[in-house]
Amino acid sequence: MDVFSLIPQFGNLLYTIGAFVIALSAIVAVHEYGHYIVGRWSGIHAEVFSIGFGPVLWSRVDKRGTRWQFAALPFGGYVKFLGDANAASGKDETAMSEIREQSPEELRRTMHGAPLWARSATVAAGPVFNFVMSILVFGLIFLSQGVTKSPLTVGKLYPLPGTVQELREGDEILAIEGQPLPAFDEGESWTDFTDTLPVKPVLDYTVLRDDQTLDVVGPWLYPPLIQQVAPRSAAMDIDLQAGDVIYAVDDDPIYAFEQLKEHVERSDGKVLLLDVWRDGAELEFALAPRRTDEPQEEGGFVTHWRIGIVGGMMLEPEREPAGLITSLSGGVQQTLRIIDGSLSGLWHMITGAISTCNMSGPIGIAETSGAMASQGAQSFIFFIAVLSTAVGLLNLFPIPALDGGHLVFYAYEAVAGKPPSDGALRVLMGVGVSLILGLMVFSVTNDLFC
Repeated sequence: MDVFSLIPQFGNLLYTIGAFVIALSAIVAVHEYGHYIVGRWSGIHAEVFSIGFGPVLWSRVDKRGTRWQFAALPFGGYVKFLGDANAASGKDETAMSEIREQSPEELRRTMHGAPLWARSATVAAGPVFNFVMSILVFGLIFLSQGVTKSPLTVGKLYPLPGTVQELREGDEILAIEGQPLPAFDEGESWTDFTDTLPVKPVLDYTVLRDDQTLDVVGPWLYPPLIQQVAPRSAAMDIDLQAGDVIYAVDDDPIYAFEQLKEHVERSDGKVLLLDVWRDGAELEFALAPRRTDEPQEEGGFVTHWRIGIVGGMMLEPEREPAGLITSLSGGVQQTLRIIDGSLSGLWHMITGAISTCNMSGPIGIAETSGAMASQGAQSFIFFIAVLSTAVGLLNLFPIPALDGGHLVFYAYEAVAGKPPSDGALRVLMGVGVSLILGLMVFSVTNDLFC
């Protein structure tokens, strides 16, 4: 074996692990800070705020007596409140005796002795902060990108092989094939408009250029141009890249993304031969499409053959600044879409409507982290926001040992006037831990064998 041939693979592994640690640490820090700061506002003292587990690498104690630390195993974190550990669940009788001997003022500063509202707010704050993080990140991305200028204006033209291109940057597109353009952000109207266009290599464009209306020709609006490669996909496995243009499939020339899509969907999973243009060079690739469960806007999932690429227009639209309210509204909508899609996907997996292979574990998340980081900072930050939403949602599931499980216990306490018995808590926590461990084993199995 050539040992030196393993160096690039080892480097990719380190890159993937590094991206995963950064993503997870950011999400954990926000989640745990939510617990910490709301607990502090509620009068509950935090003894330790830790990023990671195991041996402490660095720590300092602030003026409030909280120790902030980084630990050697950076795959999680925690906040230890006064009265935490086993005392609150009655497992440590010595600790329970110490709590009972405390004055009312001292007891009020513990998690065990705080009012129900304070404990509930502190526990709920972790997932809430994850959602807030996602909303802010998505909102900032929308704010930085701006909104598409109307009418549709050419901001940048992507290079395409063997095409006639008379469009120029700055052209305002008024009509295509004699049909006036609807507003670009009107989803259904735009889709209906593009569906009526004749599929041919060259289209007639009516544009406004330097205050003059001109008729020019240009390529099909949506060419087989790769704008993004999905992580853990067939396309990524063979190193297709953003900017590649697929100009033939099985020696059949194509010029529209829809034609590529038709070839893939008709493949029934058999290997396709792709002719690809990349920065002036002509390359050949072979790949087999994979069955993919895709969420639908009206709800549910549809299974298709896919290779894992995202296409787009042959131009990048010119953008104009977006308002803060509009951007934050977009962040809220994006977060809600992720929550809705996650819950819908989970339900369809439980009912058997889609494959359980759609559930990724830590290995899959790590691979996706590395893949998104390799596509640029914005893609990586966007992925962190998506993962933050998923972590917040997962923690709200009513499973003992998760935040949602604690909130169920508090809801019981609010109704019954007393917390569940120590014996019931021990049994339920054991069930919860078993469920979480089982889920982790299942998801890792998916990562390895799906």
